[in-house]
Order: sequence, then structure tokens, then C-alpha cells
Amino acid sequence: MTLTVAQRPAGYAYHLLRAALDTYSRNLAQLQPGELDKVRQLARKSFEIESLVLESAEARDVYVSPDEVERAFARVAERYADAEELGEDLRRNGLDEAALREALRRELMFDSVMERVGARSVAVNDLDVRLFYELHRERFVVPERRVARHILVTVNQDYPENAPEAALARIRGLAGKLRGRENRFASLARRHSECPTALEGGKLGTVTQGQLYPELDAVLFRLAEGELSDVVESELGLHLLLCERIEAGRDVPLAKARDGIRQILEQRKRRNCQKAWLGELRRAADARAVS
Repeated sequence: MTLTVAQRPAGYAYHLLRAALDTYSRNLAQLQPGELDKVRQLARKSFEIESLVLESAEARDVYVSPDEVERAFARVAERYADAEELGEDLRRNGLDEAALREALRRELMFDSVMERVGARSVAVNDLDVRLFYELHRERFVVPERRVARHILVTVNQDYPENAPEAALARIRGLAGKLRGRENRFASLARRHSECPTALEGGKLGTVTQGQLYPELDAVLFRLAEGELSDVVESELGLHLLLCERIEAGRDVPLAKARDGIRQILEQRKRRNCQKAWLGELRRAADARAVS
């Protein structure tokens, strides 16, 4: 389906603007030539799909009330300080209020038709849910978590107390004070740590693997509960870590996962139904073009 000049005013400019904002978070005037080419391709595709849907038999009895359009228009307008600012932005992007209202009406109609088509999909049953659960068990695991604190001593050659040798001596001294007296960790962190977490006694909170710097992560997840680490170096400086508590990983039972799985499968079936229907529309339009 090829866009004609007559077709474009109904909504093409809106599709251009939406593609620019969705892809680059910028208006059309702010785009580089290559970016503008991509936006035009996306806009052509989305406008063609919208036009196909709105010309379909399924769209004939879909009605969008003026009140619905006005509510959609108001949601756009509330992003601007006033009507003048909205009008200026619309003009910069080849639109005016009437064109925006018409584009929003088309968008609402499109959404309504696609929702109807998606509702034709086959219902999800309990067997579908169980099969998904068994085939994707790795998605239903709560990973091991650790509650941790740390003390940081930064390394900075410009300050004598933070020169490499001095910083290492300081943190080793703190480690010596804590061995066998890990209950003092929060107190010493408040007094000696050079990290903002010192205000909370060095509290890192509850973390899973991959959340901390790699050097810290590797050490923390080897510690036993209540164990203090040796000195660990990261790009921030020198650390002591305390593993306060270990929360073991566990499987999420099917009973708790069922509703979420059903929602995933229903969305998937609706999308597949919509894709199949759009494919039929395209084939029919291509056949008409050839004949």
C-alpha cells in the first residue's frame, strides 16, 4: 500500500511525530538526516497498517465518541503550559488541533478494532499454563539474596591518609578490630567508611548476584552468614564486607505463578491472532492491487 498526498494529512504527520518521539525522544526538527529517514520509514509502516485496519470490515461498526477524542486530546494538551505552547509545537510538526483530533480518533478506532480481533483468540486452559511453567522453570526461581554492609576507604595519592599504603593500613586496622566482633561493624562503618552508606552503618541492603561491583559481588556470595571478608579492592577503593544474612533461593510454586502465566499466554495468543488477521488484510490488499 503506497501513501498518496491525499491520504497523508489524515494522520501521517501524527505518525511521523510519534515515531520521532518513540525512537529518539525528539521532535522532527531536532532529528539528523539519517534519523529522519528511519522515522519516515516507521511512520509509513504504522500509517499503512492503521489505514488497512480502519478500512477493514471489522472497523465498520466501531464508533469513537467525541468525548473520547476530547479526553485523548486533553491528555496531550496537559503536557504543555498552555494552548499557545501546544499550538506552536503542533505547527512545528505539521499539525494543528483539528488534525491532532482526527489522528487521535483514528488511533482510538485502531485500538478498538485490534482489541476486538485479539478477543477472538482461543482461551488459555490449565494445561497451557502447566506446560509453560514446566518448560520455563528457570523463570520461576527467586534467586539467593544476601543482606550486606561494607566499609570503604578510598585511595587518593593527593591526600596522605588516603595514599595507597596508608589506606591499606587503615582498612587492615579496621579489619583487625572487627575479627570476632562483627557486631561492631555498623558502628565502625559510621565512623570510618568514606561511602554515603556510612550514614546507615554501611548498609548495602538486600542484594542479588550482579548488583554490586564484580569484585564485591564475587566475594560477598562466597561468604558464610555473619562472616567478614578480607580486604577487597574495587574501582571505588578498598572495602570490608559483612554478610549479615543469607536468604536462600527458592522455586515459585505453580499455584503462585499461575495468574501471571495465564496473563502472559493470553497476551501472546491475542498478539498472534492480531498478527494473523493483519497478514490476511495485507494479502487481500496486495491481491486487489494486482487485479
